Amino acid sequence: MNNDIRCLPTEDTRINCSPLFKKNFNSNLWKSLHSIWENLVKKLLADPNELQVRQKVDRYGNIYWQAYDPVTGKSFSSGSQADVCMWIEQLYRY
Repeated sequence: MNNDIRCLPTEDTRINCSPLFKKNFNSNLWKSLHSIWENLVKKLLADPNELQVRQKVDRYGNIYWQAYDPVTGKSFSSGSQADVCMWIEQLYRY
């Protein structure tokens, strides 16, 4: 007895019907939907005047930090988290 799982042919023969593909597709779809939901909730609940700090990745894979203060309209970017922290301290120093 052969235990291979096979799918019926579909109109689009480019679709890979293997169970592994379906599992990965469902997992990736779930992760994407979950990420979209989390970002939506964060946007809706965020204080529009709150300082925003994000870690980003450029197209070359380099990680950098970006900070934005909506109250003053000032922003700052750096590859160093320490530099961003210093910028924030100077921004709010009286």
